[in-house]
Amino acid sequence: MKFAPLIEKIATASNEAQVRSCFMEYAGGLIEATAWGFDLLDNHFQVIESDLWGLPETFCDRYQAVGRSVDLLSQKMIEQQIPIHNLSVQSLKDWHNSKLYQEVFRIFEIEHGMVAPLIGVGRLIGGIYFMRGKNLPAFNDYDLIRLSSLCQHLSVRLATFRLVIAPSLINCLTLRELDVAELVAQGCSNREIALKLNISRDAVKQILKRMFQKLNVSARAEMIAKLKI
Repeated sequence: MKFAPLIEKIATASNEAQVRSCFMEYAGGLIEATAWGFDLLDNHFQVIESDLWGLPETFCDRYQAVGRSVDLLSQKMIEQQIPIHNLSVQSLKDWHNSKLYQEVFRIFEIEHGMVAPLIGVGRLIGGIYFMRGKNLPAFNDYDLIRLSSLCQHLSVRLATFRLVIAPSLINCLTLRELDVAELVAQGCSNREIALKLNISRDAVKQILKRMFQKLNVSARAEMIAKLKI
């Protein structure tokens, strides 16, 4: 599949789930990757939605247990908010000696990685990543250019589904309250919010109660209407 049809599919997606589905179905072939994924983040940069194709769930488990804390690639991407590949962070020798490669990538026969940020409503809202095995070449600057273009289209489309809060009200809400407001705006139930944020349903109820008091509202729809610009 060529680049333009994927961009068209992203542009016509009607919700975040469809955007993710389009990306997961077509992006790997476009970038020529062994495995690829799509993460959405909350205001604490914690993953609340995650898709992975091409590797088993044990890869995610291994990465969370060993790789996340030593992942210079993702750390640099979050810090600089630009697309980046492993050889733009470390030399090939240093990469092969790194804990991330030795204890995660090598075990699953992955040789190279590339990540890029998704920016929406003035902040980092997620990231996409690609990995290549030994049978494929290392990622290069041309791959970063293509990835940057893809991220721009993804970011613009995702932003249309995000709650844009009036500047005068942002400072009165905590980061967790902003997370809850975003999910309420997407139509999530208390149970769904609890699952996405890894908190209890009672905690969600308490957060909503505080938000109603702060904003002087009595219902979800009224709260979202008041928060919107």
